[in-house]
Amino acid sequence: MKKALPFIALLLATSAILSKADDGTTLASAFQTEVDRRLDIPQPDQVRYAQMLEGALAATDTPFQRSQYILVLDRNPNVQAIFVYWLDIQAADDHLHFIGASPASTGKPGRRGYFVTPLGVFAHTLLNRDFRAEGTLNKLGVRGYGRKGMRVFDFGWVQGERGWGGGGVNEMRLLLHATDPVYLEQYLGTPWSKGCIRIPETLNTFIDRYGLLDADYEQALASGKKLWVLRPDRTPTPWPGRYLVIIDSGSAERPTWSPSPGIK
Repeated sequence: MKKALPFIALLLATSAILSKADDGTTLASAFQTEVDRRLDIPQPDQVRYAQMLEGALAATDTPFQRSQYILVLDRNPNVQAIFVYWLDIQAADDHLHFIGASPASTGKPGRRGYFVTPLGVFAHTLLNRDFRAEGTLNKLGVRGYGRKGMRVFDFGWVQGERGWGGGGVNEMRLLLHATDPVYLEQYLGTPWSKGCIRIPETLNTFIDRYGLLDADYEQALASGKKLWVLRPDRTPTPWPGRYLVIIDSGSAERPTWSPSPGIK
């Protein structure tokens, strides 16, 4: 019974965090506690990425009727990082609040079947249902989606630039998922995927547990639908979102806050 106490304490602590329904920035402290691969982003860069995020949303005229969490990914080869922001639509200014950031991996062109991760604003909807990793080994002996039970966030079929042959555009499935914690997580921070977005296991769990991308799933639950993919120990945020925004900062060199994993 004693072994259950830390988990119970975690649930009580997170419930207290999420009970403050007037401020979504409280999840920033949970991020620091629960996500083990974090990037220490300086304040000026937090603001700069908020501005790039705002520009990407404005360019696509993405509508917002309520405060919510948004993920933004910098696919630039010198950065390879994913950021969590909370959008406070009630604020007159400074309405994008930085929650946390982690290293990520995007498409590594050069081989057949490998795409350049596309730019844009992508909605996480029920049109493409999420699933969970089976945790089985592939032919290379690794768990491509991570440990058994890790959630795979599905953004559907999108247009992606082919990273082989003469280039061109083809349909690719855009997924956000964990990766093998032993063999592949060490590559996060450098392009290494077939076009999808790989993130740390603990960040995957963080997004999953608090339902940061589950706005449509929450609506379905409220209407009486049963969704097996939602974890039983979830503590959903009052501000679920649905958007993943992929940008390229154009960085010509690697920022000090995003160190190279040292693997070529």
